[in-house]
Amino acid sequence: MNVLVINGPNINMLGIREPGIYGTQNYEALVAICEEAASACGFTRVECFQSNHEGEIVDKIQQAYGSFDGIVINPAAYTHTSVAILDALKAVALPAVEIHISAVEDREDFRQISYAGMACFERVTGEGLEGYAHAIRILAHHLSSEA
Repeated sequence: MNVLVINGPNINMLGIREPGIYGTQNYEALVAICEEAASACGFTRVECFQSNHEGEIVDKIQQAYGSFDGIVINPAAYTHTSVAILDALKAVALPAVEIHISAVEDREDFRQISYAGMACFERVTGEGLEGYAHAIRILAHHLSSEA
């Protein structure tokens, strides 16, 4: 099994950006958490991708078709604005889990809508970077129950 972890805008600034909300661990720590969790769940391959550009995220989702068994995605700010990311997720039809470091449901009103989430079978929020491990475990369980 292969898993693609996609991160949107500003996730590369972890540890610097609003540490009271996003914590003090950096992006490299996030990648390490994903690699550990994927290995523990039996994934052969995990790829972590981050971009501040919507089109690059759409391209990466499209490239996942035929190469990955599932996606864990934190679209970040694009969560609340990008129909293009939603459409890409729907087009490839890979099982996807939405992840957010903060508890977006407890934040500003505009953060209550998740376009990308409409194409995801599960959502993890408010668990910090460890939420990525949780999301990977959810995806692994889903994929093993499909087999």
